[in-house]
Amino acid sequence: MFPVRCFTCGAVIGDKWEEYISRVSQGEPPGKVLDEMGIRRYCCRRMFLSHVDVSDELVKFASMAKLKMAPP
Repeated sequence: MFPVRCFTCGAVIGDKWEEYISRVSQGEPPGKVLDEMGIRRYCCRRMFLSHVDVSDELVKFASMAKLKMAPP
C-alpha cells in the first residue's frame, strides 16, 4: 500500500509506483528510474526508496486472527 501523496510536500506520487517497481525489478538503478520519471524532490524520492510493502504480511496475520476467533 504505497501512499498516494508525499508525506512532506503533498505531491501526487501514488500513480508512479507501478512503473517504478517494475523497472527496478528488471534491474535498473532506482536513482536513474526516479530521475527519468521526474521525481526530483528528495522528500518524494525518500518515499520510493524507503517503502516496504507489508500488505502481504498483514493479510497473513488477518487470516490467522480469523481462525483464532472462529468458534470451535
